[in-house]
Amino acid sequence: MKHQPSLTTPRLLLRPFQLSDAPKVQALAGDKDIANGTVNIPHPYYDGLAGQWIGKLLAGWNSGEQAIYAITLKSNFQLVGCIGLHNIQGGRAKLGYWIGVPYWGKGYCTEAAERITEYGFNRLSLDTIYGQHFARDTNAGRVMQNIGMAHIATKTDAIRVNMISENLEYYEMQRPTPELACVK
Repeated sequence: MKHQPSLTTPRLLLRPFQLSDAPKVQALAGDKDIANGTVNIPHPYYDGLAGQWIGKLLAGWNSGEQAIYAITLKSNFQLVGCIGLHNIQGGRAKLGYWIGVPYWGKGYCTEAAERITEYGFNRLSLDTIYGQHFARDTNAGRVMQNIGMAHIATKTDAIRVNMISENLEYYEMQRPTPELACVK
């Protein structure tokens, strides 16, 4: 597979993760509020886990199954979060993201999500990008709404986390058709 390209937005540089990012990933993703909003980020986030995770990202890129990016600020290259397309297969991919708590409320996640979905449709030739979030985490849903994803379902008792049943909200968006993409 080809080298994973970096992507830019007006304020952000989305780049492949590097092993040197592990301490910052552990510090940001290890926050209880981040883990509480995701299915697969543990809390506590033990030493070594971030490095193992980063090590798996290259294999996921090389296999064509995922495109995961570090969200960094263009102004100082500070790592602020993660965004990516997971489970890439059959023209579909799942959007996933997290932003470190100190960077909440600044629009970084929406900006990164707009760029990664554009990349998914235009460069990876995806037809559908979908996502899900815990019903209680309305901020995660707001990002999906902000980038034009449509709410398609609520699944009650969809998953059990720490012995508690959680409802999940499902969203998706289709590749823009050429005639619609030109209309603004």
